[in-house]
Amino acid sequence: MTFVKKYVGGFFNSEIVFMESEIFKHRLRVRYAETDQMGVVYYANYFVWFEAARTDFLRTIGMPYKSLEQQGIFLPVVEAYARYIAPAFYEDEIVVEIQLKEIKSASLKIFYNVKRCSDNKLLVEGYTKHTVINKNGKIKRMPDNLRERLNEYLC
Repeated sequence: MTFVKKYVGGFFNSEIVFMESEIFKHRLRVRYAETDQMGVVYYANYFVWFEAARTDFLRTIGMPYKSLEQQGIFLPVVEAYARYIAPAFYEDEIVVEIQLKEIKSASLKIFYNVKRCSDNKLLVEGYTKHTVINKNGKIKRMPDNLRERLNEYLC
């Protein structure tokens, strides 16, 4: 299954979003504001990129986060992890690959690999765990339509 969606600009400076098999890929270019004085990406920005890839993934599979919220379904991050392997630099083109590897009755876990496009170097690997809650913050069972859609992309 391959989706290709191209757009330039936007808050996350996204350029290309596509999916091959069960790996969703989100491309971006490192902006100056995302780096420190040495031109190296500040560590916390990887979590922002995780979010950008995750929300584009949900939108691409027809489950935009805004729509989920309108249905009273929220997916807050309850656990986040990143292992930094090599730095990214200002103007690097980056791809964030995501894989959905765990779906439970009220949670899911998404794994991320961040790579530099020019040499395919793995820069960061990590994951986020999300719990399904209602608008009052109470944990709830994942709705069947969401579970069924996500299961199509489970690795």
